[in-house]
Amino acid sequence: MITDEARERVRGWFSGRLPADWQDAPADISIDRDEIVVILALPDVEAGESEVETEEARAGRASAFREETREQRMAIAREAQRRYERTVSWGVKLGDHVELFTHLAAPTMTRLRQPQRQVLDTLVDAGVARSRADALAWCVRLVAQHEDDWLTELRGAMSQVADVRTKGPQA
Repeated sequence: MITDEARERVRGWFSGRLPADWQDAPADISIDRDEIVVILALPDVEAGESEVETEEARAGRASAFREETREQRMAIAREAQRRYERTVSWGVKLGDHVELFTHLAAPTMTRLRQPQRQVLDTLVDAGVARSRADALAWCVRLVAQHEDDWLTELRGAMSQVADVRTKGPQA
């Protein structure tokens, strides 16, 4: 469980460390036990004559930013990784285009009974997923998409419990 204070520390460090000219708005920073994902908001490109042209221009700008800032991003990531003991991953957002450059895909072990395995196998057999692992990731994304408000409320409650624990008696 990542506390609100830990999140604030990481966000504060990055807001002070990231070059101002990299951002059109504050960076979106998400944190879990393994990884810090920094998504930089870049100025959007001028709209093209078609939606496809605009999307391609955004993808091109993201690619250029990735190449132009690689060395500096790697240096910042190394500093943060030493400081917070987590991998740092990067991405950019231009308009509604979000592109992650690198990010972890952490293996997760779980035990499933036959009815749950049959759900995954149905997704694989239907071509929705290539494997049970892909099917499980698909299910997790679907739950997150449809239950975002509930998950946000749950995370808030967990954060409050963690804050109360830190204020309790020390052993």
